Amino acid sequence: MPTIKSFVFSDSLLLLLLLSPFCHGGSDGGAVKQELWCVAKNNAEDAALQTALDWACGAGGADCGPIQNGGPCYDVNSVQNTASYAFNDYFLKHGLTDDSCSFNNNAAVTSLNPSYGNCKFPSGFGS
Repeated sequence: MPTIKSFVFSDSLLLLLLLSPFCHGGSDGGAVKQELWCVAKNNAEDAALQTALDWACGAGGADCGPIQNGGPCYDVNSVQNTASYAFNDYFLKHGLTDDSCSFNNNAAVTSLNPSYGNCKFPSGFGS
């Protein structure tokens, strides 16, 4: 027959096992970090994407070197791919917020990596 002491130990062990997923992970309280990217929406019109791309690479301050001719993300046939790279760079530099990934409602945040071929999109981490 189990003693009262063994029940206390068993209950404490059970509690520890139930809480352990929440007790690891450092100062963030165990929150799971998720990779995030900002990409052009599939249904956005090319003209709207081009306008937003021009702003992102100009006044927006995005690093658009990789999407220039000869860069690893240069794609003369896809305004969507090109804009996505610039939008993502802007998004990473401006806090990974929905507002920093709007571009007049032509972009959206995703957890699906948009990298392709030699074009690698850096990611940010959200919780």
